[in-house]
Amino acid sequence: MYPCFDPATWGPSLDAAVDAVQRGAVIVLPTDTVYGVGADAFNADAVAAVLAAKGRGRQMPPPVLIPNLRTVDGLARDVPASARALMDALWPGALTVIVHSQPTLAWDLGDTHGTVALRMPDHGAALALLGRTGPLAVTSANRTGEPAATTADDAQAQLGDAVAVYLDGGDSPLGTASTIVDATDPAGLRVLRDGGVSRERLQEIAGAEAFAPEPPPPSASEDPAGEPAG
Repeated sequence: MYPCFDPATWGPSLDAAVDAVQRGAVIVLPTDTVYGVGADAFNADAVAAVLAAKGRGRQMPPPVLIPNLRTVDGLARDVPASARALMDALWPGALTVIVHSQPTLAWDLGDTHGTVALRMPDHGAALALLGRTGPLAVTSANRTGEPAATTADDAQAQLGDAVAVYLDGGDSPLGTASTIVDATDPAGLRVLRDGGVSRERLQEIAGAEAFAPEPPPPSASEDPAGEPAG
């Protein structure tokens, strides 16, 4: 466990995390939403270790945290203007945007179907770390099915020795996950998960017309999954 509260003193802690990332190990880091567990996005074995730590398979690939907006075009292609508007206005912040990934990237995040979920966290320690490591594959620091960790101790209690370095930045400022917007649908943006940014704020920035129509609610003869009842 490495303290990561004060920029004046967190240098050795970040050094330990950078060393772990470079050798392909898994780390836990604070973000503005909840704690994340992650590794080098371009090291397939390290990404697999992150998924294993969570008890998750390739069918649920981790998002990628980035240090700045300039990184987007190196990782993504065909980003809609509406999605760029959200990134410009809300990053760093509690918004994850799913975009088409560059086909030439030498990485394996899992079964992504040619997409990647990107976020720039609003947290000084996380951004300082990302500035040194480059993109990290990071998902919430908890075992699948358990509550997301909002302290480093919470994360350690769930993930234990699967993680080489824990960065302790205190309580998560928001304590809730990011909002996820899918920007890969030609019909428009879709909110896949409500979180730290409200739908009203998203529409205020991108315009309501930028979002795909919501599907109609299930009829009385259908169950919530949309399958015919009975």
